[in-house]
Amino acid sequence: MSTTTLGVIGTGMVGLGAARRAVDAGLSVVLSNSRGPETLADLVAELGERARAATPAEAASAGDLVIAAVPLAAHERLPRAELAGKTVIDPMNYAPNPDFEVPELDSDELTSSELVQRHLADARVVKALHNIGPKQLLELFRPAGAPDRTALPLSGDDPDARKEVADLLDVLGFDAVDLGALADSWRSEPNTPLYALPYVGQPPSGLTAKEFVAWVQQAPGVPAPVARVEELAAAAVRGPAGFRME
Repeated sequence: MSTTTLGVIGTGMVGLGAARRAVDAGLSVVLSNSRGPETLADLVAELGERARAATPAEAASAGDLVIAAVPLAAHERLPRAELAGKTVIDPMNYAPNPDFEVPELDSDELTSSELVQRHLADARVVKALHNIGPKQLLELFRPAGAPDRTALPLSGDDPDARKEVADLLDVLGFDAVDLGALADSWRSEPNTPLYALPYVGQPPSGLTAKEFVAWVQQAPGVPAPVARVEELAAAAVRGPAGFRME
């Protein structure tokens, strides 16, 4: 594949999980966050020589592919100029709260990734790495052809960009299931059978939303092959958008 450097904007659990897997798979990563490169010194030292710290704009410029692992509420702060012409992986999920509600998402007029694509009009947005937890990402990778290889869904309006991201997932140790355009990315968003549970199994009963998130973050990974992901995507029924913590 042509990707040798992954730009990472945001070093929360998702961005850090993707960076760790990328470095372990032999890619270089350029890490960035909103607090400045100096805050990433310990992380870069831990990840080793394939990692370096930068500003979000520098990470966007340096990456062959860029993962925008920021809260959806912060998507308008992504560096539009530096991301122009890039394939941008969107792992963001809508989590409405009193401080961040988007009527177009609440009404299912748009998917969250269509909202991101509207902001990054000159980039090629691909929804991916949004329905699996970082712990499972770091546990479930397998070599190509392994009988227990896990598949991850992706969506995007540009077929070449979808292929780029599928190639990246392959390097990271996962098969890809192409769900088509961003308008269909809801099939793998929160409130669908393809969100989180295929990779962790059935949670204990009676969990609150916050307890569910905490459980997923610690649950052992469960392999989910291509056929299972395809089956769940096809069976999805669109409901209310967003993961609500209350």
